[in-house]
Parts: sequence; structure tokens; C-alpha cells
Amino acid sequence: MAAARFGVLVRNFSTSASRSKLTTAPIQVFGIEGRYAHALYSAATKEKKLEVVENELKKVQVCCWHSASTMLTLLATDVKFHEFMFNPAVKRTEKRDVLDTVLVKQRVSPLTVNLLKTLAENGRITQVNNVIKAFGKIMSAYRGEVSCTVITAKPLDSSSLKELQNALKGFVKKGETLQLETQVDPSIIGGMIVNLGDKYVDMSIATKVKTYTNLIKEAA
Repeated sequence: MAAARFGVLVRNFSTSASRSKLTTAPIQVFGIEGRYAHALYSAATKEKKLEVVENELKKVQVCCWHSASTMLTLLATDVKFHEFMFNPAVKRTEKRDVLDTVLVKQRVSPLTVNLLKTLAENGRITQVNNVIKAFGKIMSAYRGEVSCTVITAKPLDSSSLKELQNALKGFVKKGETLQLETQVDPSIIGGMIVNLGDKYVDMSIATKVKTYTNLIKEAA
């Protein structure tokens, strides 16, 4: 019953059916991947298996879906998966049936099985990693985690990193946890770019230079 319900949820959501049928997620994720992720979250919430599904999807994501020469380690006992999933000539229904056989054999939960089967049947199996990432974002918000990415021209030393963390905590609500990721991009020259939750602030020197250059051109 859970499997059938999830399949219906995905199809309804993908065709812009009423959102009232779905359990509301803590955040909204857009795009095709968002549709599947929201449907999965709703179904997993009703079955009280959010963590189970999340852990199973992490195992899938770790594996090399992008490489046609590498099978999922989760499904490494069945060569059929490797042969079918990356062959565009294979019918969608055949891919769905192979997934069903292999995943059930691996004792994967019906919710995860039906997500992958539905992706295959709808010709969206190549979007699986995007769907998993979207579901991860929803789960992160569910746990009260606030993701933040900070891009700098050079790596931050320990003192600067600690100062940055303290400053960013001021934008996090009580009960929420800051999940900070730092990245290095020399092309921004200096300053930083901060993406915190739904907030985006570009304080890079590269952007300032571009802005001033455009102003000078307009004034000329």
C-alpha cells in the first residue's frame, strides 16, 4: 500500500495536483527534483520513515550514478542494473522492472524503491542525484540545520574562520544549527560571497570592480 501511495503522490505532484494532498515540507525546493523530493518527504513522513529513506538515499548518492562504467555498490550483486540504467535504448518499463527486482532483493524500503522506479518509468533516472540532494535539503531544514556557503579568494585561517562563524550565528534563529561550508575561488579577487539559507550577499572585490566599471561606462 505504501508503494502504491508514493507512486500516486509523485504522479499527482508532477502534474501540479493540489498540494493539500502532501505533507508540507519545512522548506520548498523547486524544479523537477523538488517535485519528487516533496512527494517523497510527504510519503516518508506519513510512514514515519524519514531517517530510513534518507540513509538509503545517501548510499545511492555516494555511488557513481554519473558513470556508465560503475555500478551502484548498493546494487553490485546484480549486473542487470548496470546494463539497463545507462542504456537509452532500453524501455523505461524494463528499467523500472529491473530496479524493482534488484532493490527488493537488497531489502530496500518500499518508499525508496518506488522513488527510483518512478524516476525510471518517467524517464528521469538521470535526475536521481538532484532529487536526492533536494530531499537532503528538506531533511536538513527538518532538523533545524541552516546551510551556509562562504566563498573567499584565499583559504581562511583558523582565527578568521572562528570570527566568521560567530558573525553568521547572529543570523540563525534559536534552535537552529549553522552548517558552514567554505570554498575558495581566486577569481573573486578578495572579499567574500555568502549564501545563508535564502539570503545571498556578494561582497567580492570582483563584483565591486565590475559594478564600478559599468558605472564609468554609463557616465562616459
